[in-house]
Amino acid sequence: MTAKQKKKNKTKPNIQRPNVAAKTVKQSEPDAMCSNKTSRNELMLEAKARGIKNFRVTNKQELAEILADGTTPERINEIVAGAVARWKNGWGTGKRREKTQV
Repeated sequence: MTAKQKKKNKTKPNIQRPNVAAKTVKQSEPDAMCSNKTSRNELMLEAKARGIKNFRVTNKQELAEILADGTTPERINEIVAGAVARWKNGWGTGKRREKTQV
């Protein structure tokens, strides 16, 4: 850049963007079992402390349901088994998965 070009760049007025309100995403009602205050990581740490197997393949809602007070061990096993089946279904080539689903 030459000295004239640098001087031109300095004399240009700063362009300000108009203030536009940020778009807010309307969130649906939170599930009764899924707390917005606790993160998935915190739920995973609690599941690990309780000794729940395969807790890493569960999603946040499932973890919240597993860790809720009054959840029976049978229900916990059902949730984890469903999550493991979903996780295992995602592995392999497309042809192999189609054969197992038929």
